[in-house]
Amino acid sequence: MKRFAPLLDALVFMPSRLGKLRLLREYFATTPDPDRGWALAALTGELSFSGVKSTQIRKLVQDRVDPQLFELSYDFVGDLAETVALIWPQKPGANYQPTLSDVVDGMASATRANAAALITGWLDALDATERWALLKLATGALRVGVSARLAKTALAEWSNVPIEQIEGIWHGLQPPYADLFAWLEGRAPQPERGNLPTFTPLMLAQPLEDEDIPKLDPAAYRAEWKWDGIRVQLVGRGGERRLYSRSGDDLGAAFPDLLAALHDDVVLDGELLVMRDGDIAPFNDLQQRLNRKTATPKLITDYPAWVRLYDILEEKGEDLRGLSFDERRGRLDRWYQAAPRPQMDLSPLLPFGSWDELSQMRDGARERSIEGLMLKRGDSTYVTGRPKGPWFKWKRDALTVDTVLMYAQRGHGKRSSFYSDYTFGVWRDQELVPVGKAYFGFTDEELRQLDKWIRDHTVDRFGPVRSVAPLLVLEVAFDSINRSTRHKSGLAMRFPRIHRIRWDKPAAEADQLPTLEKLVS
Repeated sequence: MKRFAPLLDALVFMPSRLGKLRLLREYFATTPDPDRGWALAALTGELSFSGVKSTQIRKLVQDRVDPQLFELSYDFVGDLAETVALIWPQKPGANYQPTLSDVVDGMASATRANAAALITGWLDALDATERWALLKLATGALRVGVSARLAKTALAEWSNVPIEQIEGIWHGLQPPYADLFAWLEGRAPQPERGNLPTFTPLMLAQPLEDEDIPKLDPAAYRAEWKWDGIRVQLVGRGGERRLYSRSGDDLGAAFPDLLAALHDDVVLDGELLVMRDGDIAPFNDLQQRLNRKTATPKLITDYPAWVRLYDILEEKGEDLRGLSFDERRGRLDRWYQAAPRPQMDLSPLLPFGSWDELSQMRDGARERSIEGLMLKRGDSTYVTGRPKGPWFKWKRDALTVDTVLMYAQRGHGKRSSFYSDYTFGVWRDQELVPVGKAYFGFTDEELRQLDKWIRDHTVDRFGPVRSVAPLLVLEVAFDSINRSTRHKSGLAMRFPRIHRIRWDKPAAEADQLPTLEKLVS
């Protein structure tokens, strides 16, 4: 833990992407196996331990220190792992100081019956930073600002191996990745993907800006609707089938019905949706199935999954990414027509003759509950990443409403000392009802101002959450709004963010619930 804990601590307080990459490169270059492999697994979300729960951690610390002192400390700090790490009574020399590999091995075999004793022994042996890292690892709540993609980018920069090659074999690897590091260091050949259904990194689009349009020839582009789901990749290879998110996360456990409908020897690119009687359901319906470890028959029936196909990347072992979009689209059409394809259809191409005509289509997208448009050059090959020029996304404009701040909660990492997560609501007659949460869209200076305002206007506390006087108006931007049974208002925003802090506006002038109901997609 002596190298892993400082890495996590430094990543939390490193604001820049380049700085995080430097820290990761240095760690991978100087840390021996298998510790660096376990660290990579933790950072990329490939590690999880079922034997430790937050409630157990709370009980452990309350057995060691005064419970009221702990609760007051937790309220002030706002993060369980950080609070326990700081308040835990030290016992220098009490136990052997574990390595990261020791912790992973111990946690992997721990049960609910012996996990508490195991964690207690380690907490006694470690210093405050190491205790914090241990608890973050054990509870699966790292939150250090490192995505799986960023970790793989650091590997690529450190080893000078293209990230596309790393991602191309990633899902055929297992922690602690000894074969991966041997290859990256030139000590062994590239691990064989074999015929495993591994993930192929996606091609992404750039936002279309107004200044881009005069430079582009409309005849060179093909247009499709930008559907309001999530981008996925369907892979059938070697007798196995996988459903991957755009970041390469395996979603198959939540969508066994889609995997059952997929044929072998094909790799497809499309949009995951919930579809009923030919109509796309609101995004909130899709969320009922995302991030689940299993899908019950009732869930599958109530929220029928569908994939609207955009592209075909591989067919019968042939890599099609070097073909043009028009050629790939022809191959996709022929593949789709060759046999019944349950729970799938093709995203239609939209004929247009000018940018003005396309702009009119975009303007009408919201009425059809569509996010906007996708533009793809007909001659574009399928390349990894987000190249400028071949593909564009032209989203509809965001909606905005004036809301009232209701609750605030401390953030995580470098924001753990600030109230940075905000719940806001609108008026239903004389009552405020929550409609969403947001934690970005403001500057660091505005965060400090908001934090001070919240502390000065707190009227109640619920653990790390503060209820504030209904006085501050936040103008919130969002992409769409849907019906939701989880919110008292009956509504939930998609992608809400703080657009402006309306210090000048009286809370009584914030928007009413009927205004938002008119915007429901």
